[in-house]
Amino acid sequence: MAIASDPMISVKPTGFLSRSFQPFRYRDFRLMWIGAFTSTCGTWMQSVAQSWLVLELTGSAFYLGLVGFLADLPIMLFSLVGGVVADRADRRKLLLGSQYTQMASAFILTALVFADKVQVWHILALVFISGTGQSFGGPAYQALIPGLVPRQDVPKAIALNSIQFNLARTVGPLFAAAAMAAGGLVLCFGLNGLSFLAVIVSLYIIRATFLPPKTTESVYAGLKQGFAYVKSRGALWQLTMLGFVSTFCGIPLLTLLPVFAKDIFGLGATGFSYLVATSGAGSITGALLYAGLSHNRHRPVMVLWTQIVFALLLSAFAVSRILPLSHIILFLAGMGLMTMFASITSLVQLGTSEELRGRTMSIFMLAFRSGMPLGNLLFGYLAERFSPTSALIVASVLLAIVATGFLASNSNMKRL
Repeated sequence: MAIASDPMISVKPTGFLSRSFQPFRYRDFRLMWIGAFTSTCGTWMQSVAQSWLVLELTGSAFYLGLVGFLADLPIMLFSLVGGVVADRADRRKLLLGSQYTQMASAFILTALVFADKVQVWHILALVFISGTGQSFGGPAYQALIPGLVPRQDVPKAIALNSIQFNLARTVGPLFAAAAMAAGGLVLCFGLNGLSFLAVIVSLYIIRATFLPPKTTESVYAGLKQGFAYVKSRGALWQLTMLGFVSTFCGIPLLTLLPVFAKDIFGLGATGFSYLVATSGAGSITGALLYAGLSHNRHRPVMVLWTQIVFALLLSAFAVSRILPLSHIILFLAGMGLMTMFASITSLVQLGTSEELRGRTMSIFMLAFRSGMPLGNLLFGYLAERFSPTSALIVASVLLAIVATGFLASNSNMKRL
């Protein structure tokens, strides 16, 4: 593929694959993508190893949900402030601080496991600290992406960003399985710590920057302005609520995978890694399809129908007791989940203005990421109290009800 010499010269692509990979023509986007992919591989290695470690230490589905809750709780507490800061500070510096915080947490966990001193409260504390770093880095990263490519390529850039996350979600667990076989859990955690260097290096290299306007407004005033903007644009508010529901009901599928792997299918750590990799492969496929079809004018309606299909797949996975069939369902569910996420995120990005992008994305992220810990906590409890099958069926019913309600209504979102 030819690469344009000017990082912001848009070359009109022809063909499905050319349209899908158009953002790779821009240098800064390529650098950030490679750095983020490397780091996310490490994060997924740690996620797999960490989930297995928590299950070994506690034997509890509730603790798996609690870890997921505490990992995302800082998003609920601090991301709005992070969005204001992202509109007032150098976004690269904010991202660097976030990466250093997460890297330190990974190395501390590595040391605890290596010394055989780790306890479940250590994990709970460290995922909260790492999540705090993400709560400030996340809005800055989301606000930085549109500045790396021309506006018409923003949906594709978001889809490719989803692909790097989910390609890493496929490759990372496979690396985790190999690392656990070669050096145990400590190797997974240590490699994750090193992987943050890739993002740090890319942030020092890219040319794109954001120079915020000077302001004497308080943080509170900035927050009020952001909320007023989102509420004044009804479609943005509806997309934000839809983002919450999609993660609240969708992410528990991934959180409860260790329980299905160990208790229902009788698998070990390697088998669990393959389930995670299957879901990631489906997500990559879904993101590629979305990138190629992002010019479709009916994206909002497509999101809602995708949510209904995903709800059906969620119930199918919950009741399946045939491992090969569960892999197929998980692959298709990964496609649906990522198509929903990429569509909603790109519609929000395209519907906001640059000077309020950090705050708009922080409000969206608050809803989007808050759905994860709240869903993990609720459905982790339901899985412990009743069964993981029952928990996922309840989630699928809620998803279907919300999507059907939006389809039947005359919402502003459907007219985007």
